[in-house]
Amino acid sequence: MDAAAASAPVIPQLREARRVVVKIGSALVVEEKTATPRAAWLASVAADVAAMRARGTEVVLVSSGAIALARRMLGLTRKKLRLEEKQAAAAVGQIRLAGAWQAALSGHGLAAAQLLLTLEDSEDRRRYLNARATLGTLLELGCIPVINENDTVATTEIRFGDNDRLAARVAEMTGADALVLLSDIDGLYTADPRNDPAAAHLPVVERITDSIMAMGGEPPPGYSSGGMRTKLIAARIATGAGCAMAIALGKRDNPLRAIEEGARCSWFLPAPEGRTARKRWIAGSLAPLGSLLVDAGAARALARGSSLLPAGVRGVEGQFHRGDPVSVRDVAGRELARGLSAYDAEDARRIAGHRSEQIEAILGWRGRDEIVHRDDLVVLG
Repeated sequence: MDAAAASAPVIPQLREARRVVVKIGSALVVEEKTATPRAAWLASVAADVAAMRARGTEVVLVSSGAIALARRMLGLTRKKLRLEEKQAAAAVGQIRLAGAWQAALSGHGLAAAQLLLTLEDSEDRRRYLNARATLGTLLELGCIPVINENDTVATTEIRFGDNDRLAARVAEMTGADALVLLSDIDGLYTADPRNDPAAAHLPVVERITDSIMAMGGEPPPGYSSGGMRTKLIAARIATGAGCAMAIALGKRDNPLRAIEEGARCSWFLPAPEGRTARKRWIAGSLAPLGSLLVDAGAARALARGSSLLPAGVRGVEGQFHRGDPVSVRDVAGRELARGLSAYDAEDARRIAGHRSEQIEAILGWRGRDEIVHRDDLVVLG
């Protein structure tokens, strides 16, 4: 093997991903002439999702299209709408969008679940934990979450392209291995190929540099106004979290299967440090607001990479809320780990020393089985 071959980047394989987030723009979901769902195309995507689920891959869909599906039926045909008109259209169109996905997925025996999120839900710690827990449970139950931005309560101008960034945040939140942005173009080019016939397609982008960001063009006309710029911003978010990302042509039927079979697209490689960046942030940048004192059995379990269960907690110190950073210490006071608590301090005190199945009887509601989940825990060396 020559040096060039040895140093060539390894292109991610969608078939090997255990969890995939797929973002789908309005122009793919909605038939522009009739402002109705593209039912046959949605069914082909559902077939791809069913095939992925059958081999054990978990799939989350982030779908635009609510406003586009409602504009005509509400008589909102002007190019520019007032904010309250966009919110009203989103409220009406979201029902149609969810129904279209439910019909497509149920045809393959899959249960669709609707979640409306905002970018703020991924940035506020407590809302982030709530959203991640809900998504994790839905995936465990075999559901296909269908996520859209909560445009009905938007307080700033609604931009269709935000779902690119929202999809990247969802990929980050769920620890996805791959994010696929289905688009009207088969990847990133050195220039806009509609205007420059010499533009070259980039099959692999190893790092997102300033020169790569400069390749983002103007938003295309029609419903899908995110453009390449927002896709590159999404790539920066996703790859920074250790998730590979692809920009691929979505107009064809069975677009996900096409990617698996080698259809041309652009892959953005995950940053090598991506998976550990959040853990480093937990370990080094957070000032713990309290402490959890654990027994020897829990300490051994933590060293093996397990979550912290309430049964192993012998004491709770300080005042903190759900999502706040806490220190995990042994009974001698040595710090073993740091993490984000899944419970307020008072609730943590009540369930400390008890088995997870007793939580509901103690608190009157069923929370997480873990006081600190291993995804939110860093064992200190």
